[in-house]
Amino acid sequence: MRREREYFQAVINLPFGSVGITMHEDKLAGVEYLDAFRESFVRETPGVNHVLESIKDYLADAKRPFNLGLHLGGTPFQHKVWQALQAIPAGETLTYGTLAEHIGSGARAVGNACRANPCPLVVPCHRVVAVNGLGGFAGERHGKKLEIKRWLLRHEAGL
Repeated sequence: MRREREYFQAVINLPFGSVGITMHEDKLAGVEYLDAFRESFVRETPGVNHVLESIKDYLADAKRPFNLGLHLGGTPFQHKVWQALQAIPAGETLTYGTLAEHIGSGARAVGNACRANPCPLVVPCHRVVAVNGLGGFAGERHGKKLEIKRWLLRHEAGL
């Protein structure tokens, strides 16, 4: 297990669990859902306090869009999907197939790009669902991460 204080620039506890934040220069590079609650910390890193304030603002008002510099890596196709995800308004969902139609692709390819999303809270892949249910989230089809997806969708719906 990697040492979180060496890998992450911050670990924060949110209502649904702990997340690790990674930065690249002053841009957000990763949001990782951790498997259990952790001790919070914030390292002196350019941009990290802005990221934490943006997350706090989202928790207070889910309709507030994130306005962060992102360093996502990925392929051109993944960037196309991730950009489309950011256009889905809070409180709304699209199916994998509908999003795929919007960008001229297939549902499975969209699901794979969602799974590879390095910033799943900020780049809202939780707003993409299956035709007959929630679908997966952050590479899982059951368990804690699906509970996080449910929490995020309820939060955005104002429930």
